[in-house]
Amino acid sequence: MALDELKAALPDYAKDLKLNLGSVIGNSDLPEQQLWGTVLSCAIASRSARVLKELEPEAQANLKPEAYTAAKSAAAIMAMNNVYYRTRHLLSDPEYGNLRAGLRMNVIGNPGVDKTDFELWSLAVSAINGCGMCLDSHEQVLRKAGVDRETIQEAFKIAAVIQAVAATLDAEEVMAG
Repeated sequence: MALDELKAALPDYAKDLKLNLGSVIGNSDLPEQQLWGTVLSCAIASRSARVLKELEPEAQANLKPEAYTAAKSAAAIMAMNNVYYRTRHLLSDPEYGNLRAGLRMNVIGNPGVDKTDFELWSLAVSAINGCGMCLDSHEQVLRKAGVDRETIQEAFKIAAVIQAVAATLDAEEVMAG
């Protein structure tokens, strides 16, 4: 299992990450599609070739083709939206909020899977990319759809652990020469 390989690759100082990786993925209460869509979209968002290489095959095996594509779409569109909306939010001039974005985001309206799943994946990617405006927006949509806070928290816990594993393994690779 790729999860075991990732855990084994983590150095001793990252024991908490090993335990958390097994916990957030191996013991998740999320339905399979939500879990593996979150894992895949976060692995992509982590920008770590190693993490993506290890987790993508298992995600693909656990997702229907349309969910596999939608999870990749969530990572792709959020890569753009998180930069755009985080920048708009951080600029001190509020007039940028009145300007039309002019960016295509059609996949958000028609992701090819249950909209709640896509929103959950988008929230998790937004957590990795640090866009508070997007986090608030996706959280509100999920809460209005009846998704409980524990489910939302599960998604951003997965995001946090995958990002930490990616940063640690990438740093170790650089330091190893």
